Amino acid sequence: MTSGLLIESFADFARSKNIDRPTMIAILEEVFRTMIRKKYGTDENFDVIINAESGDLEMWRTREIVDDDSEDIWDFDKIPLADARKIQDDFEVGEQVAEEVKLEDFGRRVVQTARQTLIQKIKDMEKEILYQKYKDQVGDLLGAEVYQLLKHEIILIDQEGNELSLPRTEQIPKDRYRKGESVKAVIKSVDMNNGTPKIILSRTSPVFLERLFEIEVPEIYDGLISIRKIVREPGERAKVAVESYDDRIDPVGACVGMKGSRIHGIVRELGNENIDVINYTENLELLISRSLSPAKLSSMQIDHDTRRVSVFLKPDQVSLAIGKGGQNIKLAGRLVDMEIDVFRDNEGHEDDEDVDLMEFSDEIDEWMILELRKVGLDTAKSVLTLSKEELVRRTDLEEDTVEEILNILKQEFE
Repeated sequence: MTSGLLIESFADFARSKNIDRPTMIAILEEVFRTMIRKKYGTDENFDVIINAESGDLEMWRTREIVDDDSEDIWDFDKIPLADARKIQDDFEVGEQVAEEVKLEDFGRRVVQTARQTLIQKIKDMEKEILYQKYKDQVGDLLGAEVYQLLKHEIILIDQEGNELSLPRTEQIPKDRYRKGESVKAVIKSVDMNNGTPKIILSRTSPVFLERLFEIEVPEIYDGLISIRKIVREPGERAKVAVESYDDRIDPVGACVGMKGSRIHGIVRELGNENIDVINYTENLELLISRSLSPAKLSSMQIDHDTRRVSVFLKPDQVSLAIGKGGQNIKLAGRLVDMEIDVFRDNEGHEDDEDVDLMEFSDEIDEWMILELRKVGLDTAKSVLTLSKEELVRRTDLEEDTVEEILNILKQEFE
């Protein structure tokens, strides 16, 4: 293979990968210099001149002429007078000899290796470019096409044909995908695995929901409304705290839109995820009250040291505060960054026959009682009004444990 063919084939390949000319020249020079170092031990006294457009390559070795008996004749940049006169018969000691080195001098095998090395370097550079491109876009929303459905992940391809990964853990449970389908997701992270970039997408990240709001709500994109915090149970429920920087703009109304026009698109994208938009405030009590919407609180007690808050509600509001599977109270706690305990406010609804659960602490372990109180069950009758299956679903208690508790409480009223 001639130098022209080698450079031309490499240049065509580099251009197809969008590698710029200066980078292409630098890679070519480094590969040729590597060949020189392997053959001559050093490349310090070599000049490599490349014209990628014409395919021309020149490599020149420069050495100083010394006397045949000089001790320096073995230095890499010296040449004995006798050898210099074989190149040109009128050379003298002290002059410089510039000798051209041909690609063919390195042998066919070395040249083929150089060609493979050039291609590999471009592929490595392409991976690095891809890594840097997506690393700078972490948190951005993109659309990609489903390419392959695997057990633990879905492989998607972007507009340039790059492979992206949507792991099962980053998929909304209700999502169902078909090959060729377009999917929206946010870029969660970019890692290098054995020199290959791994681009991880997410549809469960709060950032994904934030980007969808930016698309649907111009006031957020323009900076008039700020999203202060998002908490999610992907595919089930989310709470979004928003704040307006313009007193004339209602942040909640702007996010929901006329008759829900803006938020409906987001809800559909998230598999009908129930989204509560809350007006953010620095007033912690008011924020807690809003976060537990649609339940209406009677009162609350905040312990700032332990980051716990006890909220008291009318009996008919307790289930609203807790929500399906405890989702509402769990998300509210994450939104305000506090542990929320729900208690029934029985004022005006006293039941002399009911008994506080703590009265059973000699028969029921305290941690079990606390588990029940976490979901608003603080009296015996409040527990007995629920079925065993409902109690297991709402709490972290085992079925056998719930059955034992129910038996103890029932005996109290027999």
